[in-house]
Amino acid sequence: MPVPLDFLRRKGSVPSSKAAAPEPAAPPPVPEEAVAQEHQLRLTFGAKTSSGVRVPGGPRVLAALPQMLDGVALSDVEVVEARDTTLGSASPAIIRTDEATEWLRAHGGLSPITRHALFILESMDAIDPAYDTFACALLDGEVDPAGYPEYASIIGGVAAHWDEATGDLIVRAVVGWGGRGTRGDTDRNATKLLGRLLGNILESGHSIGIALVDRPGMGGGIAGSGAGVPCPHCAYPNVHPRAAYCPKCGMRMSHS
Repeated sequence: MPVPLDFLRRKGSVPSSKAAAPEPAAPPPVPEEAVAQEHQLRLTFGAKTSSGVRVPGGPRVLAALPQMLDGVALSDVEVVEARDTTLGSASPAIIRTDEATEWLRAHGGLSPITRHALFILESMDAIDPAYDTFACALLDGEVDPAGYPEYASIIGGVAAHWDEATGDLIVRAVVGWGGRGTRGDTDRNATKLLGRLLGNILESGHSIGIALVDRPGMGGGIAGSGAGVPCPHCAYPNVHPRAAYCPKCGMRMSHS
């Protein structure tokens, strides 16, 4: 029987088969399609507005707007006056930097709840800060540690503008909600809150009935008409040429 001669090799010697360098690995095949990582962001916003309620004009009525949120507001009520005409191009669209800068100049000092409400309601054309005076508060839900409403929280209040024909104040109930998500009962809760706000307006002691006039700016111009004229008192540029009162400041118009 033959005896292996491994013992005759020098100490430390390695078999030639093990000393050979390994062959390089073959490159991975090129994929036919790119492997994509998906990124999606879905934002859901909603708003509801009531019919307008006609209220006799006067400074006392504007001061009474916060009281119309009694029993409904969960936070302090903040009143936002109609926006200055020098900020007419202000918009909450962040990609339009000039308009967004003006929007922050107009509303940057407001509370997080009110800024959140203005962003949603103005983006959806539920209110127009050019002529609406807006009394706003948190109506349902929670806020995050920074004070901003959660996606399912409901914000809103009452918005008011002056009727161009009579000088009366037209007051509407307005609610809104939204953000990164939605909840099944938010719409139902918003409808209930809108009804409670409308009831507060009608029971405020100032109401003289439901108003059947359009909001200024609807239908491609003030009350659906053509080009407007500036108000001599507040310089609001879009008053109807035949309007008796300014829809922003409520002062009587003097047409030459």
